[in-house]
Amino acid sequence: MQLKIMPKKKHFSAGRVPLILFLCQMISALDVPLDSKLLGDLVQPPTITQQSPKDYIIDPRENIVIQCEAKGKPPPSFSWTRNGTHFDIDKDPLVTMKPGSGTLVINIMSEGKAETYEGVYQCTARNERGAAISNNIVVRPSRSPLWTKERLEPITLRNGQSLVLPCRPPIGLPPAIIFWMDNSFQRLPQSERVSQGLNGDLYFSNVLPEDTREDYICYARFNHTQTIQQKQPISLKVISAKPSKERPPTFLTPEGNESLKEELRGNVLSLECIAEGLPTPIIYWIKEDGTLPVNRTFYQNFKKTLQITQVSEADSGNYQCIAKNTLGAVHHTISVTVKAAPYWISAPQNLVLSPGENGTLICRANGNPKPRIGWLTNGVPVEIAPDDPSRKIDGDTIIFSNVQERSSAVYQCNASNEYGYLLANAFVNVLAEPPRILTSANILYQVIANRPALLDCAFFGSPLPTIEWFKGTKGSALHEDIYVLHDNGTLEIPVAQKDSTGTYTCVARNKLGMAKNEVHLEIKDPTRIIKQPEYAVVQRGSKVSFECKVKHDNTLIPTIMWLKDNGELPNDERFSVDKDHLVVTDVSDDDGGMYTCAANTTLDSVSASAVLRVVAPTPTPAPVYDVPNPPFDLELTNQLDKSVQLTWTPGDDNNSPITKFIIEYEDAMHEAGIWHHQAEVSGTQTTAQLTLSPYVNYSFRVMAENSIGRSVPSEASEQYLTKAAEPDQNPMTVEGLGTEPDNLVITWKPLNGFESNGPGLQYKVSWRQKDGDDEWTSVVVANVSKYIVSGTPTFVPYLIKVQALNDVGFAPEPAAVMGHSGEDLPMVAPGNVRVNVVNSTLAEVHWDPVPLKSVRGHLQGYRIYYWKAQSSSKRNRRHIEKKILTFQGNKTHGMLPGLQPYSHYVLNVRVVNGKGEGPASTDRGFHTPEGVPSAPSSLKIVNPTLDSLTLEWDPPSHPNGVLTEYTLRYQPINSTHELGPLVDLKIPANKTRWTLNHLNFSTRYKFYFYAQTSVGSGSQITEEAITTVDEGKMAMASRQVDIATQGWFIGLMCAVALLILILLIVCFIRRNKGGKYPVKEKEDAHADPEIQPMKEDDGTFGEYSDAEDHKPLKKGSRTPSDRTVKKEDSDDSLVDYGEGVNGQFNEDGSFIGQYSGKKEKEPAEGNESSEAPSPVNAMNSFV
Repeated sequence: MQLKIMPKKKHFSAGRVPLILFLCQMISALDVPLDSKLLGDLVQPPTITQQSPKDYIIDPRENIVIQCEAKGKPPPSFSWTRNGTHFDIDKDPLVTMKPGSGTLVINIMSEGKAETYEGVYQCTARNERGAAISNNIVVRPSRSPLWTKERLEPITLRNGQSLVLPCRPPIGLPPAIIFWMDNSFQRLPQSERVSQGLNGDLYFSNVLPEDTREDYICYARFNHTQTIQQKQPISLKVISAKPSKERPPTFLTPEGNESLKEELRGNVLSLECIAEGLPTPIIYWIKEDGTLPVNRTFYQNFKKTLQITQVSEADSGNYQCIAKNTLGAVHHTISVTVKAAPYWISAPQNLVLSPGENGTLICRANGNPKPRIGWLTNGVPVEIAPDDPSRKIDGDTIIFSNVQERSSAVYQCNASNEYGYLLANAFVNVLAEPPRILTSANILYQVIANRPALLDCAFFGSPLPTIEWFKGTKGSALHEDIYVLHDNGTLEIPVAQKDSTGTYTCVARNKLGMAKNEVHLEIKDPTRIIKQPEYAVVQRGSKVSFECKVKHDNTLIPTIMWLKDNGELPNDERFSVDKDHLVVTDVSDDDGGMYTCAANTTLDSVSASAVLRVVAPTPTPAPVYDVPNPPFDLELTNQLDKSVQLTWTPGDDNNSPITKFIIEYEDAMHEAGIWHHQAEVSGTQTTAQLTLSPYVNYSFRVMAENSIGRSVPSEASEQYLTKAAEPDQNPMTVEGLGTEPDNLVITWKPLNGFESNGPGLQYKVSWRQKDGDDEWTSVVVANVSKYIVSGTPTFVPYLIKVQALNDVGFAPEPAAVMGHSGEDLPMVAPGNVRVNVVNSTLAEVHWDPVPLKSVRGHLQGYRIYYWKAQSSSKRNRRHIEKKILTFQGNKTHGMLPGLQPYSHYVLNVRVVNGKGEGPASTDRGFHTPEGVPSAPSSLKIVNPTLDSLTLEWDPPSHPNGVLTEYTLRYQPINSTHELGPLVDLKIPANKTRWTLNHLNFSTRYKFYFYAQTSVGSGSQITEEAITTVDEGKMAMASRQVDIATQGWFIGLMCAVALLILILLIVCFIRRNKGGKYPVKEKEDAHADPEIQPMKEDDGTFGEYSDAEDHKPLKKGSRTPSDRTVKKEDSDDSLVDYGEGVNGQFNEDGSFIGQYSGKKEKEPAEGNESSEAPSPVNAMNSFV
C-alpha cells in the first residue's frame, strides 16, 4: 500500500487560499514531515534538496562553490567524487565543506587556478536509511579569448553590389554575444538591406554610397566575465558611379537550394535566410505540408530569421524561405529534425510503507532516440547492489512486496540517450506509525459567504490513515454530496453559507491508532457597495458629489479609498471625503475622468466606478416625470430556516416619490421562470423580513411603484435554498369511493412541489371500517394521487386518512374522512305499485320503498319506465317507445305528466343507486280518459264557383277520444279587410267533405274548422278562399292572357310604344310653339275606351286629362275582365290564398286553390296579408 505523507502547510485565511495553489500542493512530491516537535523520533532516508547545474560554468576570478544540500533523519553525511573517483577534500587545503551541508567551497582567490579544479563532480548524501546522489556536475571555467591579430584590407565596391563583412569571433565559454558598432560605440543601423546574421557577420544585400565608412567594428561580449573583445576596424568605400544593373535575389546564407537543421526539444529553433539583390529582396517563410504554429512563431532581423519557441517533434519538417524582388524570386528549403534529450513522463516518487505492505517505483521517460533506463540503489548499480528479496525489477518499474524495515533504501533512476540524461532519487521508507495530525489545533478560518472554504488537516501515518470530518460535537461524518474531501485531508465546502459556521473535527485512523484535531469556521457577510457612485455630467464651476455606501459584516472593518483614473486623488482642498461621499467643489475641466470607490476588508474587497464629465453651463431642463428606475443591489441577510431579510437600494424615483415596493419570488427548484407575489412594503423601506417555506430555492426581485406607474423588475437576487422540513399540511379533497363491488378507491389532491417541504414526498394511506373494531391498515405510497384497496365487502362505510411525509418526517396527523367501498346493483324491486289517474294527461304513481340494505349503494332515487300499449298488429310494425322519469331520493310517489288521452299505458318502477338500476317491479297498466281532439290534419278549398265553395279535410291526428261532430265557422271579407257576419255550421263526425252554396260571387271568405269529442272542442284550423267571377268575362281574360304571352304581340306593343314616343316628342315641340297638335285633337274626338281611365262608381270612362298622361300605374291596381275597377287599396291576390305555389288557372279561366294547414287569428282580427297583382289584372292595366 502506498502511503501519502502530507507536509504541514502555512496557514492562510480560507477565503484567500487560491485553489490552484491548493491543487499544486496536492500533487507535490510526498515526504515525511520533519517537524521536530511532532515527529522527532521518525527516520527518513536522505533527499537531495539543492545542487549545482549539470553544466556549471564558473568565473575564474571568484571562489568555486559547488552546491549539494540534502535532508534526512538522522541528518545525512556527505561525500564527493571527481571524475569518477573519491575526492578527498581533507587533502586539499583550498577545499572546504560547509557545516551541516555538502556544499564545497574551493578558495582560488588566494591561490590556485580555476583550471586545476575543472572536472565532473558528484555528491552523495548518506544516513542509516540509504544514500542519495546528485547529478554529474561538469565544472568548467569561463573563457573570453582575444581576437587573433590580422591585417584587414580596405574594401572598395561599386554602388549596388552585395557585401558580407566577416566577424569570426574567438571561441569562448559560454559563446559570446556579437554586435557591430563604430568607434564612438554607437550601434550601426540595420534594415532590410543591412543586417547581422546569426553567425555575427554583417550582410549587405546591396551597398549604397552612404555605407562608406572606415569603422565597421565587430564586438564580442562575454557575459560571464563581463568583458568585451573588439575586432580590427574594417574600411568600406562605395563608389557612387553608375549603379550596378538590377538583378534578381540570390542567397548569401545559407548556400545552395537545401540545408539541414537539427534542434533539441524544448529549445528555440532559429532558421535564417539572408539574400542579396537589387532592389533589396523581401523574405517570406512557409512550412511545407503544414502551418507555422500561431503562438510560438516569431520573426527577427526584418523577417530574415524565423524562430519557433518550445519546439517539439511535431515541428519537424521542411521549412521554405522565399526571397523576392521585382525581378524574381529564389527558394531555399531547410529540413528540420527535432531530437530530444530524455524528459520525464513519470518520475519515481518517494514511498512510505508499513511492514508487510506492497508498493512500486515507476520511472518513465521519453526522448529521441528512446532513452535507456538504469536503476541504482544507494548510488550503486542495482546489478551489483546487495540482494533484497522484497524487490523485483521489471524494466522501468521496481515492484516491492511484503517489505520489512531492512527494505528501506534510496533508489536512483537514470534515463539517458546521446543528448543527455535524467537522474531522480526516490526513497523507500518502511515505517510503522500511528496517525498524527500536523495541522495546529483550534485554527480559526474566516470565509466570506458563498465562497469556498478550505479546512486543513495535514496528517501523517503508516499505514496511510483514513480521514473523516465531523461537524459539531455529535454530528455524523461529512460526505461528498455537499463537501469535497481531498486526498491530503483538506475539507472543502464549495459554497459556504451562514449555517456552515461551527467547529469541525478531523479524525485520522489506521490500524495502529487514531488522532483528531478541531478547527473553527466563521462565515462572514460579503462586503457590498449598496449605493454606487453614478455617472455625472456637471457644469464647470459647480459641485459634484459621488455617493458610495458600503455594507459589510459587523465583525469586519472596511477601509474606504477613493481613486481618480486608478490613481490617488489630487492633493487639492476642493476634494473632500467623508464616510459615504466624495465631494468635488468648483469643478474644472481637469476634474473629468473615472472615480472609483474601493472598499477593502481583511477577507474581501469590492469597488465601483463612475465617470464625471464636465460641460459648459446650460439652461436647467424641465423635470421629467416617469415610473421609477428598478431597485438594485439586492442582498439576502439573516438567513434562517424559514425567514430571510431582503435589502435593496432604490432606483431613481424620476421626480415622483416611490409609494411602495412589490417583492416577488421565484422557486427555481419547482417552478423555474414563474414569479409569485411575496410581499409589499411602503416606499420608505429598503428592507423586508420575508417568511419562507422549507425546501424552496428562492430568488427575489423587487419593483418600485409611484404615481406614474410601476418600474420594471430588478435583477434577481442570489438564490437561497431553505432547509428541508417535514410537510406542514396534508393532501386535500380526500375521497373514498369504490369502482367495483369489492374495492375501495382512495383518491386525494397531491401536494405540489412547493408544499412538499422536502425531497422524497410520499403519502401514508390508512383505512378501517367505520362500524367495526378493526385496527387501521396503512401503506406508504409514492407521490401519486390514488390507492385502490381490494377485497372489501360491498358498500361498507370506511374511515380514511391520507398523511404526507418526506425524507425529513411526517405532516401533522390528518382528520379522518368517510368513504364507501364499491356499490353493486340493487337486489329488490319496489312493491305495491299503484296508479291514480288524475286526468286525461296526468297520472300519479305510488309504491312501497325497498329495504335500504338491499340497495347495496347510495340510494339515488326511483325510476319509472312507462309506455303506451299497442295492439298486436301495431306492435309488430313499430318499436315500443318507453319513457323514463327519475325521482330523486327516497320518494314513494311521483306524477306522470304529458300522457296521451284515451290511451292504455303500462309502467314499472325500479330503484337506482350509483352502480345502476335494480330489478323492475311487476308491470302495472292503466287507462287515461277522453280529452279534446287535436286540430284536423288538413283543410282544402276545391271547386270554387260563382256562389259555392267545397271544403275537404282530414280527421285530427290525435282524436283523444270518440269524435262527435265538426264545427265550421265562416265569414266574408270585403276589399278593406273588414269581416262580415259569422256563420256556424255543425257537420257530422263521419264527413270529410262539405259544399257551401248560395255564396256571393267574387267574394273572399275566411273559414274556422275544428273537431269535438264528448269532452269538448279541439284546436281549430283556418283557411281563406274566393268565389269566382262571371265565366264569360273570365274567358275573355284568359284569351287576353294568351295573346299577351305571344312573341309577335310583344313586338307589336314595343313598336306602338316607340311610335307613340316619337309622336309625343313632335307634339311637345309643336305645343311649345303655341299650336294644337293633331294627336290631341284626335284623342278629344275619339276617346279610346281601352286606354282611358274609368270612374270608380259606375265603371264609365272618365275624361282624358293631359296633366295625368304621364302618371304611372299605382302599385297593386287591377282592371278586371268585366271592365269594372276596384278601389286602389284593395290589392288582395288569389295567389296568396293558395300559398303562392299551388294556385293556377284552368283553361276556362277559373282558379283552383289548394288550402291546407293554414292557421289564422280569431275572426275579429281580419286579414292583414298583402299580395302581388295577378297576371290577368296586370295585363288589363297595361292594355
